[in-house]
Amino acid sequence: MILKRIILCLGMLLCFMACNRFKGPKKPENLIPQDKMINILIDSKLLSSANSANKRTLIDSNLDVNTYVYQKYKIDSLQFADSNAYYAFHIDLYDAIYNKAIDSLNRLYEQLKDLQAEEWKAQTQKEIDEPIERGVKRDSLKFIKPIMD
Repeated sequence: MILKRIILCLGMLLCFMACNRFKGPKKPENLIPQDKMINILIDSKLLSSANSANKRTLIDSNLDVNTYVYQKYKIDSLQFADSNAYYAFHIDLYDAIYNKAIDSLNRLYEQLKDLQAEEWKAQTQKEIDEPIERGVKRDSLKFIKPIMD
């Protein structure tokens, strides 16, 4: 009975000591601000998507995605790793950063879809207007399929 209590107390003490160590990483001195971190994540996602879609173009231009982002935002890989670890441990901050990045990417996607729709509409209108400008009459009957009996 006493042995069980000793083992239980020892187990609880070990659990408490083990859990006490996980306070998370300390706030780095050169922590990347949240707004800058959002922009870094957006650019990283866009470049990684471009890398998968146009890998040959990026290889030909000798563009390394990580190096480009680090140079653009004047950070190094250690600063990014420390900041990323800090934000990842503080999940509420990381969640807010990722949600803002996702919202920005969704807005960019909607703008792209609108731009593509406008380009398609302009191209379609150009194809319609071009024969009219040359004075060519269009015969709508030649596009109708005859009914077979």
